[in-house]
Amino acid sequence: MSETLAFTGPISRWQGEKATYHMLTIGGEVAEEISMHERLRRLEFGGRRGFGSVKVMARIGETEWKTSVFPSKTGEWWLLVGKKVLKAEDLAAGDDASLTLDLI
Repeated sequence: MSETLAFTGPISRWQGEKATYHMLTIGGEVAEEISMHERLRRLEFGGRRGFGSVKVMARIGETEWKTSVFPSKTGEWWLLVGKKVLKAEDLAAGDDASLTLDLI
């Protein structure tokens, strides 16, 4: 089962104890689609993945990578965006990024 979703939003920066992270917060209809995919997967396989995550193939610009999105308590989903992606696509915190997700 694979579904392709598109989302555009700002890249945010979060300072953790040991590192700085960049992420996209995915909301709205796209977040609802990811949540439904996660529920169906849980019913099919009888359990959740770590932290309730969903495996995805993400693409920003010409850069594509396999990763996971993680649920928030508010119903949104978080996608971590690595330094290699930021550099390859010339992005920084505050920039809007157009994201394509293939749910795996």
